[in-house]
Amino acid sequence: MLLAYDYWLLAAILVMAILYSSVGHGGASGYLAAMALWGLAPETMRPAALLMNIVVTCWLLYRFKPYQLLPHKLFWPLVLGSAPMAFIGGMISVDATVYRLLVGGLLLFAALRMLMVNREAAVIEQPQLGVALLLGAVLGFASGLTGIGGGVFLSPILLIFGWCSMRQSTAVAAGFILLNSIGGLAGYLVSDQAWPLGTGWLLLAAFIGCLAGAELASHRASSMTLQKLLALVLAIASLKMVYTALI
Repeated sequence: MLLAYDYWLLAAILVMAILYSSVGHGGASGYLAAMALWGLAPETMRPAALLMNIVVTCWLLYRFKPYQLLPHKLFWPLVLGSAPMAFIGGMISVDATVYRLLVGGLLLFAALRMLMVNREAAVIEQPQLGVALLLGAVLGFASGLTGIGGGVFLSPILLIFGWCSMRQSTAVAAGFILLNSIGGLAGYLVSDQAWPLGTGWLLLAAFIGCLAGAELASHRASSMTLQKLLALVLAIASLKMVYTALI
């Protein structure tokens, strides 16, 4: 039997899934923010966020397959660099205090990213192979280590440097998040770290949310107000994570 606050947590996960999937993201930073606000333990947060990422991005990629947006020459170097590092990151057991500080910092960074205004570059240029591999490796390792899929950091980089269009960035981010999350979760499982109970409820809430979010995305709902709301939530969760780590 779930406690009363757990129902509110499930509602928060559902809302996060709606908001993130409506802009093509898996939503791990939002799930981590919600779980942080409800005081869940780090050993629950990381595998749960990775699993929710996998389910949400699988649906998004299935839902938008007819658009064929994925620029393969950009996507595969990023993934080849990221997926193995996500697996390695997932294998590492992180001290609870270190984890809270690390995720708190990443959530704050994500909040600042949400406040950025995304504009498409006038000219699309492919990054050098070494740059794409290195960027993928850094984001992949962070993904496996923390449970954040990396799309919230990758999307603005793609747009700022003009590596793809805004619509293409949605497809790249979704695929990147999916493969990173699979790699991170695989590393977590093979390292014999404990699997948290009750994850199925969180997974169900995220999936229901992404069903609604995908429909919003298909109608190209505006994301500016959404990004500002998410930034506020992430900033509050970041402060809570850091505060609980320091007291």
